[in-house]
Amino acid sequence: MNWNAVSFDWNQVRAFLATVEEGSLSAAARALNQTQPTLSRQVTALERDLGVTLFERGPRTMALTDTGIELLDHVRAMGEAAARLSLSASGQSQAIEGQVSITATDMTATYLLPSVLIQLREKAPNINVELIPSNDVRDLIKREADIAIRHLQPEQADLIAKRVGNSSAYLYASHSYLARVGHPTSVEDLSTLNFVGMSPIERFMPTVFESGLELKVEQFKVTTASGTALIELVRQGLGISILPRHTAKLFPELIPVLQDRISFPIPIWLVTHKELHTSQRIRVVYDLLKVSLANML
Repeated sequence: MNWNAVSFDWNQVRAFLATVEEGSLSAAARALNQTQPTLSRQVTALERDLGVTLFERGPRTMALTDTGIELLDHVRAMGEAAARLSLSASGQSQAIEGQVSITATDMTATYLLPSVLIQLREKAPNINVELIPSNDVRDLIKREADIAIRHLQPEQADLIAKRVGNSSAYLYASHSYLARVGHPTSVEDLSTLNFVGMSPIERFMPTVFESGLELKVEQFKVTTASGTALIELVRQGLGISILPRHTAKLFPELIPVLQDRISFPIPIWLVTHKELHTSQRIRVVYDLLKVSLANML
């Protein structure tokens, strides 16, 4: 390796990455527990050391230059490698032990988290995990769970939240259902078809309307409060429903419907309480979830 070719400091790279991911210098400074002038100097020093301009600076905005965009993938890879290094070093310590509870929707708990927990078993074998599948928002302030995976940013000041990625949901139906009713080719075709929804349906319908769909409550012939049951109902041909892409792709019999016209954004937030700064076992699990979920989406 040509060591002389590495002429920058990791703290500078971290400052650049945090500014991009958090959206501004001030937000990045808060995330890294630094002052904004310090962070700004680190970004400027990185530009100087690399001999490039990473941001176009305006009165209140910082936009990535073409060079910044080109380097971003490499910087993100460095950030993920640094997180894995920290996790590996921490997880191998036999002093890291005890129980950590994680709450997530039953879909996430069933279809995404098992592979993450296998990794955790390898990294930190003395950590025991209680997995709490729940479509209700657990109260981390009351310690109903240590870590939550949510689709909405929490508002409580005592919580630490990190947006680890974005996914999308689409309309899906089974081969068997579409064979019976025909494959919709327009939004208007949906008006005569059956749907499967999440209950209570009154809370589910605003999500439907926000996408521009003008469906009637009467079209939702079956509803359920269970995400895993929802998938099975769609697989068995009960109708069309909104399903996350990263879950629906696990089932080849599910076919997207009007995917180029109708989509639903799904932000993924990783949330914990301030004990993250003092509990090493929670930190280990949180860091692994952060890296793994970002790679899955």
